[in-house]
Amino acid sequence: MPERPPVPDAPAERIRIKRIYRAARVSDGKRILVDRLWPRGVAKDRARLFRWYKDIAPSDALRHWFHANPDLWQEFCTRYSKELAQQDALVRELAGFAQDGVVTLLYASKDEDHNNAVVLQNHLRRWIGQNGGGDDSKDV
Repeated sequence: MPERPPVPDAPAERIRIKRIYRAARVSDGKRILVDRLWPRGVAKDRARLFRWYKDIAPSDALRHWFHANPDLWQEFCTRYSKELAQQDALVRELAGFAQDGVVTLLYASKDEDHNNAVVLQNHLRRWIGQNGGGDDSKDV
């Protein structure tokens, strides 16, 4: 097995995103699916997930709205960010994983620039910058 690449020093830089349809790599670290629906055609063993966080995904209503309005990307970002602000426990947990190593947020969307994982990655990076990292339970 190839040697693991170096892990970035800053936890915020350890959060990556990737389409779930791409091959799993050792460098992915903890692979976390952040879509509400299971991706079509992906076998669970092939996904090599650490966890599936469907509750961190956009609400069904927001997901349907964005599907009908893909040209309103900035509005989607604003609305999803508001939803994420209500999910502090899950955000804290995800941010905590970046304390230990690389975290790869997996998504199914064909649009690699405009999807919920992009918004979530930015939200987590801001959260880490403001709160210093995540899981406080390690200090107990």
